[in-house]
Amino acid sequence: MFKFWKKKTKPAEQPAEAAADAAAAADAAIAADSAAAAPQLVESAASLAVPEATVEPTAAATAEALPDPIEIHPAAAEIQPEPPPAVGAEAAPAAEAAPVKRSWRERLSGSAFARSLGALFSRKPKLDEALLEELETALITADVGISASTELVENLRKRLNRREFDDADQLLAALRQALIELVRPIARPLVIDRSQKPFVTLMVGVNGVGKTTTIGKLARRYQQQGYQIMLAAGDTFRAAAVEQLRTWGERNNVPVVAQGSGSDAASVIFDALQSARSRGLDLLIADTAGRLHTQSGLMDELGKIRRVLAKLDPNAPHEVLLVIDGTTGQNAINQVRQFRAAIGVTGLVVTKLDGTAKGGVIFALAKEFGLPVRYVGLGESLDDLREFDAAAFVDGLLPGALGAA
Repeated sequence: MFKFWKKKTKPAEQPAEAAADAAAAADAAIAADSAAAAPQLVESAASLAVPEATVEPTAAATAEALPDPIEIHPAAAEIQPEPPPAVGAEAAPAAEAAPVKRSWRERLSGSAFARSLGALFSRKPKLDEALLEELETALITADVGISASTELVENLRKRLNRREFDDADQLLAALRQALIELVRPIARPLVIDRSQKPFVTLMVGVNGVGKTTTIGKLARRYQQQGYQIMLAAGDTFRAAAVEQLRTWGERNNVPVVAQGSGSDAASVIFDALQSARSRGLDLLIADTAGRLHTQSGLMDELGKIRRVLAKLDPNAPHEVLLVIDGTTGQNAINQVRQFRAAIGVTGLVVTKLDGTAKGGVIFALAKEFGLPVRYVGLGESLDDLREFDAAAFVDGLLPGALGAA
């Protein structure tokens, strides 16, 4: 019979598997032992460490530990305390902020008059008839006018024929003296009559000559002289005129009498005169609407203003200032003629002489009418509205060889 038996594992294979199992068990035991020992090691290390609170740094160590602020923060140099200012240094910012008042020559050097004469005499021309002809042309093109230019050059020609000039500089000096003599009679500043309370000044002129701006500058000037002032917004045609005058009043802390747009100008100025008289003010400056001298209806309105004011004060207005744009040229002659006939102009204000104005129109006005030029506008700042100075004006127009203005 056959015998069935079970095949046994070879003895060589059992030790390998047993060895693997034994190695795994040993590793697990080591890991368990390490985990159990870790808290003890941490606890031992903690017990050996010195607490931070028990260590107190000394002042020297603290100073050495702090870094230099200038080296670490470059911007620290900007916040370092500044040295005390020198004596008189506190007034320096105010002096720098104050606008510098420019000379007449600086303001007028850009005019056609100054440029043409400067070019003519800069080349040291020969004294002859050709020089006189060029000079006459330069004067006429600078709005001096034909009549005044011809008379000036003719007088120089007579002196040249008498051999009174040795060179062009002497002729230029003679021209300077002749121009000063021409405009000196009209250099009469406005004098406020304090016996007239209020002294009424009426501003007239065509559109865009700067009447409202001139009023604001006059208000500041007279306020600084101690006068009590009121403004009347008589320009009721231009929408922005009333607001513009109110703005000047707020700047100067001056009361402004105004009504709505389209109101009767004579009524506005009449109310302002009543108010100024009741308050005992010194000066009333009244604005009027710009109008062309060819508009007869609007020119007649100026006569109405005078008649209405005469009901309160027979002498009002005491001064009628015609504002003329210096760039107008010979048209200024017609403006003065028409306004003078309509309301009786007593003084002139010539504005915008620092820009593209030719500069010679004042000589033409002096020759034609002889009306006093109260003020001239040489710029936009308050100080640039100046009383007319004949010598300074002429020196500002002529070349600098004759000295600064």
